[in-house]
Amino acid sequence: MSRFLTEWRYICGNSLARNAGWVCLGQGLSIVSQGVYFILLARLLGATEYGIYVGVFAMVAVLSVYSPLGSSFTLIRHVSLFPKNFALYWGNVLVTIFTLGGFFAGLLIWIVPHLAHSYPWKLVVCAAVSDCLCAQLTDASSRVFQAFEKMRVTASLSLLTNLLRTLLAGTLLWRLGHVTANQWVLAALVVSFIACCCALALVTRCYGKPAFSFRMLFRHASEGAVFAMSSSASGIYNNFDKAMLGHYNMNTANGIYTMAYRVVDICTIPITSIHGAAFPRFFKKGVGGVQNTIPYALQILKRTALLALLSAVAMVLAARLIPHLVGKSFSESVVALYWLSVLPVFRSLHLSSGDALTGAGHLNLRAGLQGVAAVFNFGANLYLIPHYGWLGAAWSSIATDGLLAGSNWIALLTMRSDRSTHANF
Repeated sequence: MSRFLTEWRYICGNSLARNAGWVCLGQGLSIVSQGVYFILLARLLGATEYGIYVGVFAMVAVLSVYSPLGSSFTLIRHVSLFPKNFALYWGNVLVTIFTLGGFFAGLLIWIVPHLAHSYPWKLVVCAAVSDCLCAQLTDASSRVFQAFEKMRVTASLSLLTNLLRTLLAGTLLWRLGHVTANQWVLAALVVSFIACCCALALVTRCYGKPAFSFRMLFRHASEGAVFAMSSSASGIYNNFDKAMLGHYNMNTANGIYTMAYRVVDICTIPITSIHGAAFPRFFKKGVGGVQNTIPYALQILKRTALLALLSAVAMVLAARLIPHLVGKSFSESVVALYWLSVLPVFRSLHLSSGDALTGAGHLNLRAGLQGVAAVFNFGANLYLIPHYGWLGAAWSSIATDGLLAGSNWIALLTMRSDRSTHANF
């Protein structure tokens, strides 16, 4: 009992623990919401239509991550150190997303139907606007509260979107029983727009209106581009497999594989919650270089590695429930989940080391390693998917995350031994 009270006092008195707790609470509710959402959506669409839905969004996601051009991460880095400059950085985020997001949405509407003939342009329009503009603005709004370490609000914004989607899927399943991917994407766009408006209104209410400085925008453009390259590399190796399955019209295989992948994403939420709460602090500790960020990364890893192992075991034990929950058309997702259950372990390793590199000012190196992982993933999928379908995609994902985990830690430990290494933002 005394040990429990001691731990409780530690949590209440430690701001990182509180922030991670708020994120975990919000994400815990999001896990429940997402779990219900995916069950409802899978039953609403079926494996083939679900595969079409995730395929088009995977193609869109490869470019949509460039919409903010890393400006939201630049905001976290600078506002966490100098909060008074928030309005200018926030204004730069909005200008960047509206400009590039609109451009990329138009580009995707033109090019995606040529890459996958089973995706009509109306489907692509809704997906592109939803992901390039609405989703990016909502995510950027949550980054604002992350910069101020207001993780309760960050978690609430994530929960809002998931709740709206869950209510929408439940309503459509109740009223219609089955819809096509085209119908669902249109309805999801409405939800994304509502969530986006709520998020922007909340930022304005809490921190005021944005200010605009094109001089500052251009000054930090190169730094933001590096953040964007890092994010895009991650997006490529997380989405390229689904996009390629869609390109080859393997829509049913895409639905089977993505259902298992979504289970992995949900089970990884506690790990990403801890990193989301800790991310601003890596910049503060990074003033002293990797010598300061490595101990902090190891401290975080002690917690996330245990969660990753528990998640892997839980997925293996619960995998057989998938067809009972989402329908028999997803029966093969059981085997897919067996293969993918190792991913949380690799993610805990490359997130801890990657954040340590970024916090110490070595984002270029992290982006380069992620770029190598993305190229490897592209080449592996190019061979494996046509020959082995979703199983090849699973093998490629495991190898890519394992490669990134190993290379990040090797780079980080090598730099610790070389004290002359300088930051390269």
